[in-house]
Amino acid sequence: MITALGVVMLVVHGVRSLLGPEADTWVLLQFAFIPARYEPAYIGEALGPDVWTFVSYAFLHGSLAHIGINLLWMVAFGSPVARRFGVGRFLAFFAVTAAAGAVAHLLTHQGEIVPLVGASGAIAGFMAGAVRFIFAAPGFAGMGPQGFEHTMRQPAAPLGVVLRDRRVIGFVAVWFLINIGIGVGLPVGTEAGGTIAWQAHIGGFLAGLLLFPLFDPLPRLRSDADVDRFFDGDRA
Repeated sequence: MITALGVVMLVVHGVRSLLGPEADTWVLLQFAFIPARYEPAYIGEALGPDVWTFVSYAFLHGSLAHIGINLLWMVAFGSPVARRFGVGRFLAFFAVTAAAGAVAHLLTHQGEIVPLVGASGAIAGFMAGAVRFIFAAPGFAGMGPQGFEHTMRQPAAPLGVVLRDRRVIGFVAVWFLINIGIGVGLPVGTEAGGTIAWQAHIGGFLAGLLLFPLFDPLPRLRSDADVDRFFDGDRA
């Protein structure tokens, strides 16, 4: 699924590169996420794009470098999520976290005409989803192949338990610090020659963190005994 999504993104970008400016503008108007579309004066004028651009923007990118960076992160964090969820759940998770990123962007950029493009919101959701079960599996066996195989078969702990793990706390803290740094203008780079949509990242991340149980096919740890096993000697 990671390969398939990457191919689609590359094909879309390749087709756009062959279009003239006018045709490419039409593509952006139809498939990029544009906050101004939801202003009272304009909402409903293009009902289809009003709906599908909450997800379709994730398949548009500003450059090959933009795609490459996103694909690297998607391989790293999307792969374990895809293996755990399976095709249908994984695609649904991609759509929901992408939409959550768009909603967060809309809430913080109301009336803006600059289009939002890129899969970063969904990839942030994959990061959060991976956090819910990679470090948090009872008897975590490390980051190698055996460790990942182990986590694929382990039930996920409740979020309150996961967030008590030092590794999870460290990962989430660093992730939020980087994105807050982007928000206050620290020189950490730009996306496709523009600004990084850090609010979309946070929206996708929070959606992935909170909504993970709705997509996870494995049962969760629920009882006190399960939680005690979560903090067994293998995690000391």
